[in-house]
Amino acid sequence: MKNSLGKVILAGAGPGDPDLISVKALKYLQAADVILTDRLVSPILIEENARKNAVVIYVGKQCSKGIHTPQEDINELMVEFALQNKLVLRLKGGDASLFSNILDELEVLVANNIRYEIIPGISAAFGAAAYTGIPLTAREFSRGVRFLTLYDLKNVAQNQWTDWAATEDTLVFYMSGQKLSTLTSYLLDNNINHNKGLAVIQQATTPNQKTQIFSFKELSKNNLPEFEFVPTLIIIGNVVNLHKQYAWFIESNAKDSYFDNHKTNYQNAV
Repeated sequence: MKNSLGKVILAGAGPGDPDLISVKALKYLQAADVILTDRLVSPILIEENARKNAVVIYVGKQCSKGIHTPQEDINELMVEFALQNKLVLRLKGGDASLFSNILDELEVLVANNIRYEIIPGISAAFGAAAYTGIPLTAREFSRGVRFLTLYDLKNVAQNQWTDWAATEDTLVFYMSGQKLSTLTSYLLDNNINHNKGLAVIQQATTPNQKTQIFSFKELSKNNLPEFEFVPTLIIIGNVVNLHKQYAWFIESNAKDSYFDNHKTNYQNAV
């Protein structure tokens, strides 16, 4: 039987643009007693919608200011406040379950008999694709789309590189910006079609969005430039070649971090 004292909402806030949160998640944001927010959640979203007396705690895993919150601390905070009869909103960037630590959080909530809901959000991949005019499964350009990461690069087998280089699917890589040179080198070594494109999209859907497009023909002759890597999404495939024709979002030349600003009113978990 579930504990009736409190409840935890595991919700996706979208990829950065504060208007991209779902209506249901927004209602919980406006009602929550406690908000545990990730780094990649728009600070404007919380500043404009959270209750004035809500406790807002920053639990980002990485930050340019050096703040890091272990998952164990986040788990403890969820349980602590839920058992105090609080409505707790665990707010995540993008979607609630795509490349997140939601399984760890579900396990601790179930173990403590705490009620919960999961609310999906617009993922970084969908946000980046929409705001760059790159339809991920455009007819005659892609047979499908794969969401991947090179976070654990050493466990990528040779046959996986061969498959990624040969597939007609669109490849979307999360958390792989710092391995971008390795990624392109392996794909070129495995004879990826040089007509395919590679998009590097930084801070997608925010005012600081920056998109850079390369062909593998170009990459076979030149090294990649240096990037600020976090947050960065990589899209590879024939669909990338549609960007030039269909891009609509006007990008700025801002270089600072949209997500690491305006956090002065947040409490830190540590």
